Amino acid sequence: MGDEGAATGEVNKETVRLYVAAFNAGDFGRLRALFTADAVIQGVLGWGNIDEVAMPVWRDLHAAYGLNLTIEDMVAEGNTVAARYTERGTFRAPFRGSEPTGKSYELVAMEWFEMKDGKIARRWGARDSASMQRQLAP
Repeated sequence: MGDEGAATGEVNKETVRLYVAAFNAGDFGRLRALFTADAVIQGVLGWGNIDEVAMPVWRDLHAAYGLNLTIEDMVAEGNTVAARYTERGTFRAPFRGSEPTGKSYELVAMEWFEMKDGKIARRWGARDSASMQRQLAP
């Protein structure tokens, strides 16, 4: 990768860092600004347009778990960024028919980003949901 490619990778990694900071803060306006207008999100709870699918789920996840992502590793090549996180949270409010247990959890999560002009155009996410369920069980 030449200097231009390395610079693009660093810009894209910085966008992902800003995404994590906004996500952790629950600042959904700042978070939305980091995505293209037609961004598509795919994750364990569904996929679709960011405004119709992702934002409502992210708000619900924050309300229920107060989750926080810590970047453990990140790589970028061209317009692709991959990140591995430690996700932590505490089940403090109802979520999709389950009542809160007050228990905390920690798990591994990963996201893959396709970038366009310094913004996130597509995001795929995966997390160890089975581990989360075991840790939060009453």
